[in-house]
Amino acid sequence: MFVNYTYERRHSRWYEKFLLGVYFQLVVGLPLVIFVPSLERWGWGFWNALTDNRINSILAIGLAFCAIVFFLRRFTRFPGVRVAAYVAPTVTLAFLVVVAVLLFTREAYTRQVIFMGYLTCLAWFFSGYFVGRRYRQLKIGVVPVGNTLEMKSHSRIELRKLSSPEPDGVRYDAIVADLRSDSLGAQWEKFLAECTLSRIPVYHVRQIQESMTGKVRVDHLSENEFGSLMPSAIYSNVKRVIDLVGALLLFPPCVPIMLVTAVLIRKESEGPAIFRQKRMGYRGKVFEVYKFRSMYVGKVGKGFTDGEHDPRITRVGKIIRKYRIDELPQLFNVIKGEMSFIGPRPESMELSEWYEKDVPFFRYRHVVRPGISGWAQVEQGYAAEVEGMIEKLQYDFYYIKHFSLWLDVLVLFKTVKTVFTGDGAR
Repeated sequence: MFVNYTYERRHSRWYEKFLLGVYFQLVVGLPLVIFVPSLERWGWGFWNALTDNRINSILAIGLAFCAIVFFLRRFTRFPGVRVAAYVAPTVTLAFLVVVAVLLFTREAYTRQVIFMGYLTCLAWFFSGYFVGRRYRQLKIGVVPVGNTLEMKSHSRIELRKLSSPEPDGVRYDAIVADLRSDSLGAQWEKFLAECTLSRIPVYHVRQIQESMTGKVRVDHLSENEFGSLMPSAIYSNVKRVIDLVGALLLFPPCVPIMLVTAVLIRKESEGPAIFRQKRMGYRGKVFEVYKFRSMYVGKVGKGFTDGEHDPRITRVGKIIRKYRIDELPQLFNVIKGEMSFIGPRPESMELSEWYEKDVPFFRYRHVVRPGISGWAQVEQGYAAEVEGMIEKLQYDFYYIKHFSLWLDVLVLFKTVKTVFTGDGAR
């Protein structure tokens, strides 16, 4: 007998959609961040005399606002992202870019209005985050069959195990099930079909696990799934241009830091200031990576660093490793096209050969250029043993699968935080 299911999405109320949606940002937020600085500087009649500097200032604020909305909404797609932590960096970066464009094109603008627009945007997005927190946690119904039994709740996702394929009066954002399980049964399949008809998204368990953990399970991969992990060739080329331009711009201000670091290294201990090592790179090609030497020459130990208390590390080495100054010479690797700013960490030949024997699909991580920083580094930190490397590889596969500008910018923000706080040093 047909059962009349009456499901409803939890966020189906119009005011929730309005408050959380992009339309609210454009209809309410955009006019607000434009009018407040304009009224403060020019008064109520500012639109009666729209000179070039006024038009340029308003357009700059509007473009920065739209970019901020776009980036913050993209960031929320990735697991473990606390939007509040990225409001200030995103707003600051957006306004720096529009001001740089105005300076480069020599267009007239009013600095006071731009600065007030910056402050208004900060206030707007921080307020929006705290007001919207009560709606931000997703509520997902779990079909208790197969691999879904291993799932655990997340800070942004509440998982509720369904007791039966019947409506329980709870409004869900989505339903998750192990769609490949042989134990799903006709009743649960009918339940999932009715959810789809009621416009409730139904996800395979692996999709939700990846979005919650930021990792792709390598033990569940097969050769015919590599197509879904193929990174975008277009973005790969665009990224290469961004890397080259970024490295050339960063090189002049980094030269004094590198010179001082080199002098301190040579003064503390014997040996060259630059450490060179052959590593496995893009498409499996071997290249020589450059780093500032942070260890005493001649001391024997493991093939990897045993934490910050490793006796081989010099006093200068502890500082430059903590703040990632030892990575600065890799700007040369980026310019040469051997590395990128963001990507999987390049491993030494010794470790690469070891991992390829014991870690499934390890070699596939070379499908993108290795990076100075990466998703695995900012999420997990440094890993050397096989067990830690398998987890790190899962992060690397997630990065490859979601290879995009938005993920790179997020990793960049997390890396900058690491540099300034010193957390996550190897």
